[in-house]
Amino acid sequence: MMTKFQVACKNLMRKKTRSFLTLMGIALSAWVLVSLLGFNQGFEAALDRDIDNMGFQMMLMAKGCPYEAATMMLKGGTGLKYLPQSVAQDVLKEPEVEAITPMLMQTVFDPDKGENGGIAAYLGVDPASYGAMKTYLKFRQGGWFGQGDALEAVMGYEAAELEQREAGDLIFIPEKNLELRVVGVLERSGTQDDGTIFVPLRTLQRTFGRQGELTTIGIKVRKDADPGRIEEKLYELPDVQVVSLAQVKQTVMSLVSTAKALVLSIAIIAIVIAMVGVINTILMSVHERFQEIGILKTIGAMPGDIFQLIWMETLLLCAAGGMVGLGLSLILSRVTEWLVRSVLPFAPRGALVRIDLDLMLLSLGAISVIGLLSGLYPAWKAGRIRPLEAIRSEVGG
Repeated sequence: MMTKFQVACKNLMRKKTRSFLTLMGIALSAWVLVSLLGFNQGFEAALDRDIDNMGFQMMLMAKGCPYEAATMMLKGGTGLKYLPQSVAQDVLKEPEVEAITPMLMQTVFDPDKGENGGIAAYLGVDPASYGAMKTYLKFRQGGWFGQGDALEAVMGYEAAELEQREAGDLIFIPEKNLELRVVGVLERSGTQDDGTIFVPLRTLQRTFGRQGELTTIGIKVRKDADPGRIEEKLYELPDVQVVSLAQVKQTVMSLVSTAKALVLSIAIIAIVIAMVGVINTILMSVHERFQEIGILKTIGAMPGDIFQLIWMETLLLCAAGGMVGLGLSLILSRVTEWLVRSVLPFAPRGALVRIDLDLMLLSLGAISVIGLLSGLYPAWKAGRIRPLEAIRSEVGG
């Protein structure tokens, strides 16, 4: 004697093409849903990782636009305003501050970069404090410069690859007629440091005529300190702007909220289309088996049995489609990430789509629930078929 499960499978196999197309519609909806939720998880994790790799919890810079500040913090953009270097000592006096690192960012146009030239970024740093905060930086060759005013440079991985330089080579700063000896090349870190050329702070200040000036001060706060309190105290300094990690994250998340809303809308539309496809497929199946259902009732099948049978067909179709969709999301995660980066070119580095077991189970459960809701009406309609009407329809046919 066949079970309801076997009967449901057999009924779905009667119309293989229709069942397959419906299953693929569900699978594509599941792929969009899983990819969207995975993007939400992966983007925030990648953003947190980029911020953590900054090595400090706050940045102090001259008062200006917060979006420019966020860009400078995450992507190495250049601020056009300067701080007096004496501010660094004022910051260090605060008891909540554990350490600081002063920085001066400068850029020049390099006509030898690419076909039409490009911008070369130089970051003046104190190697002792900068290296202590950014412990993830590892050297492929050499090490940090020894003196704070030496004519030396450390190149990030991508900068060294682009310039084709190694430790011991010379680099030339356009417009300044100055040569620097490369004393170290960093390994790839996946951060903005990869494209940066590091120079001793005093050397860069002297070269660009910015003695006693900084663009940024990186601040490491003590673990037991209240970031909000220290931020308020720093704002008491004249003409400064404090950028905390929370502010940067909030700023960047606000910039991508529109794109996330668009993707969410696409996912909802895909799910609605899949639901309509499921309802249409099951209703057509019920209509085609009108007489068959009537005969089942005449031999003793109850309306609840018919309801369960049709509902089981819906569940099988949605569960199979959900499983295929999960497989597609795992296989095509790289493609999904490429599509996301094409929409968000300034997204954080690293994996933007993170799919874990909890997310897969949640998505499969959601697809199954949506499928069961879609099967309510067709199953109810099948359970209300009257045996006499079905037999008369068959005789009339």
